[in-house]
Amino acid sequence: MPILGSRHFTWPDEAACAACAATLAHRPALADAFVELHGPLGAGKTSFVRHLLRALGVQGRVKSPTYALVEAYALRGLAISHFDFYRFTDAQEWVDAGLRDLFAAPGLKLAEWPERAAELLPPADLRLYIEPQDDGARQVRAEAGTARGLELLP
Repeated sequence: MPILGSRHFTWPDEAACAACAATLAHRPALADAFVELHGPLGAGKTSFVRHLLRALGVQGRVKSPTYALVEAYALRGLAISHFDFYRFTDAQEWVDAGLRDLFAAPGLKLAEWPERAAELLPPADLRLYIEPQDDGARQVRAEAGTARGLELLP
C-alpha cells in the first residue's frame, strides 16, 4: 500500500482523540473517503469513530458493528458506513456479506480490523494506527494512501 504522506502524534487523553476527530470531520474530502482504523483490542478505534460521527452531527446511540458487521448512518445527504471485520476468519466473508456494493457506493466508509479483509478492500485514503500506551495515552500514526488521504491528514 502506498504512503503518500504521514503524521505521528499522541492523544494524551480522550479529549485529544475527540479534538482530532472533530478536525477530521471538518475536512470536505471526508465525505467520500475510506478510512481504515488499526490497533489492538481496546486501542480506541470505536471511540475515535464515535467522536467522528458526533462531530459530523450523528445523534443517538453510536454502537460498535462487531456483531452486525456494519452500522449505517444517513446525515444531510452523507451516507456513512462503519464496518468492523474483527469476526472475519476469511476475507471471502466480505464478499459473502454483500459489502462490495456498500464500498462501491458514494459516502464515508470507516473500517475497523481491515486487515481481516485486506485483499478485497479498495485502497484506503487514510489509515490510522492507534497504539495504547501504559499511561493511557495513544500513539497515533496517520498515513495517506491517496491524494484524498493527503487532504485528510491531521
